[in-house]
Amino acid sequence: MGALAVFALSSVGCNKQKSFGGSSASACKDGSLPAGKVVATWNGGQVTAGDIDKEIKAQIDEANQKIYQQRKQSAEQIAIDHILDSEAKKKGTTKEALVKAEVEDKIPTPPDAELQKVFGDAQARLPPGTKFEDVKTQIVGFVTQNAKQEKMRAYFDTLRKAYALKLDYPEPPRERYTVAAVGPTRGPDNAKVTIVEFSDFECPFCGRAHDTVEEVMAAYAGKVKLVFRQFPLSFHPHAQKAAEASLCAQEQGKFWEYHDQLFKNQKALEPTDLKGYAKTVGIDEAKFASCLDTGAKKSSVDSDQKAGSAVGVNGTPAFFINGYMISGAQPLEEFKKIIDPELASK
Repeated sequence: MGALAVFALSSVGCNKQKSFGGSSASACKDGSLPAGKVVATWNGGQVTAGDIDKEIKAQIDEANQKIYQQRKQSAEQIAIDHILDSEAKKKGTTKEALVKAEVEDKIPTPPDAELQKVFGDAQARLPPGTKFEDVKTQIVGFVTQNAKQEKMRAYFDTLRKAYALKLDYPEPPRERYTVAAVGPTRGPDNAKVTIVEFSDFECPFCGRAHDTVEEVMAAYAGKVKLVFRQFPLSFHPHAQKAAEASLCAQEQGKFWEYHDQLFKNQKALEPTDLKGYAKTVGIDEAKFASCLDTGAKKSSVDSDQKAGSAVGVNGTPAFFINGYMISGAQPLEEFKKIIDPELASK
């Protein structure tokens, strides 16, 4: 399935690191146990598998959704791979040659000036004496990678329609969680759908999800309320202060403007940068600096993190749409799957 490498599964969120171990001869294939199975005992007490499942139901729900997504994507990948075989046979060629003709050969080679610029930017990291001609082929591949992916998607869309590809992989039921909608808010207070977002300003997946959230708010203008809650991850060194800074901006009525600045500048979140963005959005710089330097909003950030952890958030971004969880930087379609039925319900 080499032709489908562009669609290889990849991470969609920043996650806390975990380790797993141990096994049981009586465990199901997915590692679960009967609810009544006793897994720990002590004088006068015990723990059952049911107790564990209740304690970590949010993580189990998230894992089930990820497995579902992987299986669904694999079903599509396998189907498209077979379709490619059929199309190649119909045209008297190989699958690889077909993809090359329909995708790679239709992508123009970037001009030498653009390639030379990439070479110049990377020259300091290349072995001494490396010449442009030595790495030109690799540079062309690097520069045209995004164009190739887009062309591949477009071609596969054409094949889906031509071969009437339909996917029917049932989605597992979702759990509905109770999540307090407290924090900076956009959208009408009486909206039928509320999205609570737990996010980290230094997380690249949160940056990607920011664009999708904007799509959601535009597609459902006046129908959806968005609430932003902080969940800075410990391995992002600037995330905590960025979270506090956004709440300092909220204190002056500029949360969303400041929020946008942080996501636009995720690689520049030093304290001096954070203070500079205060000037950019037009708030009192001295008041903002005092708020940030004294850690006045740390307890608020900590409270958000505690609330997120209580409902199973262990990575970012995480969204709760009327209590239904979406984990990671998912496309608009995944939001619509929950929002549309919620809007249609009484």
